[in-house]
Amino acid sequence: MEKKHQYQGLTKQEVEESRRIHGENILTPPQKTSLWKLFFEKFDDPIIKILLVAWLLSMIIAGVHCWGPEAKGFTAFFEPIGIFFAIMLASCVGFAFEVKANKAFDILNTVNDDTLVKVIRDGNICQVPKKEVVVGDIVVLETGEEVPADGHLIEAISLQINESTLTGEPIISKTTNEADFDTEATYPSNVVMRGTTVVDGHGIMQVEKVGDATGYGKVYEGSQIESGVETPLQVQLAGLAKVISKAGYSIAALTFIALLVKLLLSSSGMPIMDLIAHILNIFMVAVTLIVVSVPEGLPMSVTLSLALSMNRMLKTNNLVRKMHACETMGATTVICTDKTGTLTQNQMQVHETKFYNLKDQRLEDDELSNLIKEGISVNSTAYLDFSEDKVKTLGNPTEAALLLWLNSQHQNYLELRENAKILDQLTFSTERKYMATIVQSPLLGKKVLYVKGAPEIVLTNSQRVAIDRTYKPVEACKAEIEKQLLDYQNQAMRTLGFACQIFEEGQDITSFVNGKLHAADLTYLGIVAISDPVRADVPAAVQSCLDAGIDIKIVTGDTPGTAKEIGRQIGIWKPNDTDLNIITGPGFEALSDEDALNRVLDLKIMCRARPTDKQRLVQLLQQKEAVVAVTGDGTNDAPALKAAQVGLSMGDGTSVAKEASDITILDNSFSSITRAVMWGRSLYRNIQKFLLFQLTINVAACLIVLLGSLLGTESPLTITQMLWVNLIMDTFAAGALASLPPNERVMKDKPRRNGKNGDFIITRPMAYNIFGVGIFFVIILMGLLLYFHAEDGLTPHDLSWFFSFFVMLQFWNMFNAKAFMEGRSAFANLGNSKSFLLVALIILIGQYLIVTFGGEMFNVIPLSWKDWGIIIGSSSFVLWIGELARFIGRFRSVHK
Repeated sequence: MEKKHQYQGLTKQEVEESRRIHGENILTPPQKTSLWKLFFEKFDDPIIKILLVAWLLSMIIAGVHCWGPEAKGFTAFFEPIGIFFAIMLASCVGFAFEVKANKAFDILNTVNDDTLVKVIRDGNICQVPKKEVVVGDIVVLETGEEVPADGHLIEAISLQINESTLTGEPIISKTTNEADFDTEATYPSNVVMRGTTVVDGHGIMQVEKVGDATGYGKVYEGSQIESGVETPLQVQLAGLAKVISKAGYSIAALTFIALLVKLLLSSSGMPIMDLIAHILNIFMVAVTLIVVSVPEGLPMSVTLSLALSMNRMLKTNNLVRKMHACETMGATTVICTDKTGTLTQNQMQVHETKFYNLKDQRLEDDELSNLIKEGISVNSTAYLDFSEDKVKTLGNPTEAALLLWLNSQHQNYLELRENAKILDQLTFSTERKYMATIVQSPLLGKKVLYVKGAPEIVLTNSQRVAIDRTYKPVEACKAEIEKQLLDYQNQAMRTLGFACQIFEEGQDITSFVNGKLHAADLTYLGIVAISDPVRADVPAAVQSCLDAGIDIKIVTGDTPGTAKEIGRQIGIWKPNDTDLNIITGPGFEALSDEDALNRVLDLKIMCRARPTDKQRLVQLLQQKEAVVAVTGDGTNDAPALKAAQVGLSMGDGTSVAKEASDITILDNSFSSITRAVMWGRSLYRNIQKFLLFQLTINVAACLIVLLGSLLGTESPLTITQMLWVNLIMDTFAAGALASLPPNERVMKDKPRRNGKNGDFIITRPMAYNIFGVGIFFVIILMGLLLYFHAEDGLTPHDLSWFFSFFVMLQFWNMFNAKAFMEGRSAFANLGNSKSFLLVALIILIGQYLIVTFGGEMFNVIPLSWKDWGIIIGSSSFVLWIGELARFIGRFRSVHK
């Protein structure tokens, strides 16, 4: 035990009382969802629910056909079995892909609450586990330690805190001197927060909040809250399910009424049991229509499309953790991005050096260059780590940037530092705003004082400026130097001033008195501008998003000036923008929900933002029916990542950010986000193409069953044949259309509308195509049936011919679906659509094998090669008509 100043701290009894009132310093773990619940949640999909109803109804039909008058046996159950496996496959694939994603935020539970913390209790310093820290405790903070709770500082010596876990900003100076408070700081200059770390200096704090009440605890709590916001695709599919169910039940009801009226008008004198049997048969026809109208392949196609996209997007450095995020990126209307590490490189670098007495800023071997390279090496507390391929920086990022610059000049900072004996040193402090070191210099053979810090402070303490190998009074150069500093600061750069004093033999080196420079005879050497550069690919990627109708908003913990400059560099902050387009986190918090809601769409930059500010921004944007994607790499970003429709974490971000996100950008590149948008839009278009293809089949099949029943004939397509057409072929087609490569031209389109008045997944051109082509197919097929009837009735050969012709119509229409909305020929880009061609080949071979070897199970007989040639050739007119229509469309667009 050891006495620490005048602080007594809490007594044992006060500690227990504080713990009873304010609780322990632990975070309440989230309640985990059971795997069973997660599995059954997959059945909440509206299309799956309709399929389950269809499955039950098809089981009833199968039972009647199995044991009824026709006695088809077990083959009657092929269709319900197929539908059941389609349901289970779609649900299980989705479940398997998302189980891993639902472990979000478990990483937060692994926080080590047993880390020892130095506290003062009963007048003595002692160590207690972090979880035992209570409100009122006096905590001693030293370099490298994590702040265990929220509180205010009662002592701060050269204290610098890494607040990146909460604000994204790595270096924040802290002080207890009110005159040095930063009024624009995200958190007050005398406040420290749980989860942040001390990077320099030391201090003493008094704890004010512990556990869930801390800022970190609120981030943790916010990260657990399920946003409950449905993705655009889920909204679209729910709407589609309602339309399909209403259409299916309406058609079935009308058919039942029409057939019942027809029966009753012609049932005079019919025995009551025969009448009941006929009514039951009419009911089965109606139920069959419901089953036929439901697109069994849709859940599987969506799942397959999303799964394929997940794997393919990985090749473009987008690691997708939640399937629906693939498509949701395509619907994004707003991207809220952090600055550090996403727009910028998160690596402080020397932008420019202005050492006034150096030619071309090169470190040549003379006295002045020796002063500069030795001064940077010894007057520093940072280090470089060369143990890996990429040089790592350790310590203060600004000082490390200077060492990186020195390394680029082929100078070994460590050798220079170790060879120079340090005689005295003042470390950097927020009060002094400079660092000073006196060394015995082996390069000059003399004692030298090196000073670096805030340029205006260093310049004030200097007597002369070294310019062009001469010395000029400070006053003669001050205006020019201040202009240069202002230019750098307007470009959001940090600046450092450098000065030195060479001591002659026997000269008194007592330059430090009471922790400050005293009677120093300094020569001002120059300034260095340091920046966190914008990533090279960001401006072009941002412009691509803007062209695609997506708003970009910067949310950062940095200052307004720096944020605006970064916004200008990436192309979102324009000269005519005003204060309406920028706000600080505290200013945003002060706005009422109504006022904030009115401003969110106009905002381009939120600076000095805290985690809850970013989360609120996302939620207000969603109230404006925006589809929001959020980028982030820090723990502070977790609540916003969770609240957004799509959370995008960076590959080198924190584990918490990655766990909270839906997609991880492996290369930290904003251009990868642009590619994700392109993939999402292309995926949605591929799903629309599949819907166009499948619903055309369903319309045709539904009308054939309906017309066949009204005309008093059996449907020419058996249950097993319908299984091939409605399920297996649809699944293959889903694979074909889902595997189509992305089209970069989708980035020229505006985002589709979201919300109550949003765009429906079935567009008007799609509806015209579905019903137009479907009815056209029915006319041709019914004409074919009438032709067969005119001969000798339907023979097994005719039925096999009809079945194959029906399938081949859909086969060629699959090529039309591929070209839909593209404005190009169906043969365009076929070389890059190998999966599409493979699936098309499988469908052809599969149809041939079924007709040749299906026999009684499929109610078919083998066809001759001549028959196949006629079927394939005559049905291909569907594609040629489509090609002609597309050619005319292109011709018109060119000659408008």
